[in-house]
Amino acid sequence: MLSVSGCGSLAYYAQSVRGQLGVMAATRPVEDVLDDPTTPSDVRERLAQLDRLRRFAVKQLWLPDSGSYRSYADLRREAMVWSVFAAPFDSLEPKTWCYPFVGCANYRGYFRRADAEAFAEGLAAQGLDTAVEPVPAYSTLGWFSDPLPSTVVHWPLPDMAGLIFHELAHERLYLAGDSAFNEAYASVVERAGVARWLQHFGTPRARRDHTLRQGYRKDFLALLAHTRKRLETLYAERTEAARVKARKRAILQRMGDEYVELKERWGGFAGYDRWFARPLNNAHLISVSTYNAWVPAFEQLLHEVDSDMRAFHRACERLADVPRDRRETYLREAVERAALSTDALNADSVGATD
Repeated sequence: MLSVSGCGSLAYYAQSVRGQLGVMAATRPVEDVLDDPTTPSDVRERLAQLDRLRRFAVKQLWLPDSGSYRSYADLRREAMVWSVFAAPFDSLEPKTWCYPFVGCANYRGYFRRADAEAFAEGLAAQGLDTAVEPVPAYSTLGWFSDPLPSTVVHWPLPDMAGLIFHELAHERLYLAGDSAFNEAYASVVERAGVARWLQHFGTPRARRDHTLRQGYRKDFLALLAHTRKRLETLYAERTEAARVKARKRAILQRMGDEYVELKERWGGFAGYDRWFARPLNNAHLISVSTYNAWVPAFEQLLHEVDSDMRAFHRACERLADVPRDRRETYLREAVERAALSTDALNADSVGATD
């Protein structure tokens, strides 16, 4: 007889299978979509770029020449999946779930938003902070040929390119049970790939716009990092729950106020409004930190191999083979080296202006 948790697991995997089958049913070869006279012109224009983007990923970024991104899935919804994140009300340590083949991760994905919200409500009833985050695309890690989903086809072309590079990076290297490693590695491949793609094919305006958006993202992540430090200091005090909750609300309110100030500096750019419109809590912060915690370390690794993407992949593959404690020690040291390099660069800049 199955336990309640066993029944819940079966239901979860059943929805995962149904969801993946639904994606496959909505998928058509790009050539068929391009030949279809009912295809909207803006979708046609984006899909016409897909083969060039994929070939660039293979030849310039040393990413897999797989069956992915040779097809298009018209999903007719705002996200491909919805991921649930959770954490204690007084900790930034995420709750994790474990899965066959891919190991443990600090999120749980659902193909229906209502299912994700119902699961999150159950976790909230246990006293956890929760967040339901829309995910525009995901990688099946080479188990299937992933299509370009309709959720991203209207993005600016550099952003669409970045998503393809990111997901193909997961096909090349995925370390079961280490979400922070996987997402930081793929994020650095994405950023380096987009920069190189723009050098080859971008217009001056596209390069300027991308540089501006990268600057906004840097400011956004810095704001979140400062907020995390304030919360970590609070949680380390181990004071009574009521006091923690009150001070936590104040810290999160301060983050919202500082975002308003950022927008003014940005000239009104509102790209992060939807993120701030959702409930601000530990889980919502974790949803971003999963992708960015080790990014400075991987950027330093790329710098140390002179931006040689093939050497970078090999270095990351070697790093994935070492025990987790040694791997994280190495990544922390890489973050420290990156900080020292930045400090030295800033000192040189100041000296040059004296």
